Amino acid sequence: MAAPAPVTRQVSGGAALVPAPSGPDSGQPLAAAVAELPVLDARGQRVPFGALFRERRAVVVFVRHFLCYICKEYVEDLAKIPKSFLQEANVTLIVIGQSSYHHIEPFCKLTGYSHEIYVDPEREIYKRLGMKRGEEIASSGQSPHVKSNLLSGSLRSLWRAVTGPLFDFQGDPAQQGGTLILGPGNNIHFIHRDRNRLDHKPINSVLQLVGVQHVNFTNGPSVINV
Repeated sequence: MAAPAPVTRQVSGGAALVPAPSGPDSGQPLAAAVAELPVLDARGQRVPFGALFRERRAVVVFVRHFLCYICKEYVEDLAKIPKSFLQEANVTLIVIGQSSYHHIEPFCKLTGYSHEIYVDPEREIYKRLGMKRGEEIASSGQSPHVKSNLLSGSLRSLWRAVTGPLFDFQGDPAQQGGTLILGPGNNIHFIHRDRNRLDHKPINSVLQLVGVQHVNFTNGPSVINV
């Protein structure tokens, strides 16, 4: 497996980004070979990963799998981000899953998500970016985006699996996700690799890094005065 893609400390588009974590891979761009790997859209069309942020800055969220109730509720909150907020900051929002592309449209209908979304069914980009597989035991705190408890959330996920047209887990259940800020070009400004299913970054903390207005996720999208 290739080494995890590295991180830079650049500032782009007028919004200052916090310093990226230091380490041996700090200060390098996304490898060209990773940028050339394909993702699939809802029609099954192949798009080079790097094309998604070649001309623009993007927040890219890799989710565990589409049946994961935690991912579902996290994406439901991503769906509440007004497109006007993103446009004002000249930022795009992208979700990437690891299911078959056939699951994209039902997942968007379920979550109300209308921003960009693609899948990496072979998990090649997940692997090359160093996304973890398996659960690391670590305290991740209480997520502001997860509303269900373990029992109710798991039961709903199971029900969706057995009642769906294709009985599968819509991705590898052991795969973890992560969040990146990328572009323009192959610049990586920020990367967070989830250690477990609850270790995703709070959405507003990521939006702040790219100069997007805070969103009140409790009652739908609205600006928080600070």
